[in-house]
Amino acid sequence: MPERIKASPADEGFRLELLSVLPHLRAFARGLSGRPDFADDLVQEAAIKAWTARERYQAGTNMRAWTFAILRNHYLSELRRSRRQTDLDEGVAERMLVMEPDQEGPLHLGDMEVALQKLAPERREAVLLVGASGFSYEEAAEIAGCPIGTMKSRVARARADLARMLEGELDALDIKKRKTG
Repeated sequence: MPERIKASPADEGFRLELLSVLPHLRAFARGLSGRPDFADDLVQEAAIKAWTARERYQAGTNMRAWTFAILRNHYLSELRRSRRQTDLDEGVAERMLVMEPDQEGPLHLGDMEVALQKLAPERREAVLLVGASGFSYEEAAEIAGCPIGTMKSRVARARADLARMLEGELDALDIKKRKTG
């Protein structure tokens, strides 16, 4: 049986801190992508990248913000790469061809997920960082690489769009036509 290599105390501390943020990363990835399978892939890749770059992490700083930035950057890279590919995702194509029923009823978590996916990507990211993940505007702006005023504007617009969508005033086409900001 091979002898097991003992991790350094610093590596063990990093590993435990990284493990503690994985559920938050998964929620963020799922909100960004809207696909649980892709979200799991994003989280796995972000964790690998974080582990590989652990020497650059400053102990005592915000592990969540650091790993969220890694995940976000990887997600954006994957989006750029997928735009160059012509593979058709049958699930996405099917959802685009199916019209959602326009029924009144109580708001379900599924309604919020659908509404989130209709937001412009920058607005969805902003509301997920500030609203769902609990980052301050300053932290979210740093993760997204934008000025704090831009982050506040994106969150405000996302919240307003979500409220209108959930009240049935906007449809997906209206949201997609709007400019991001």
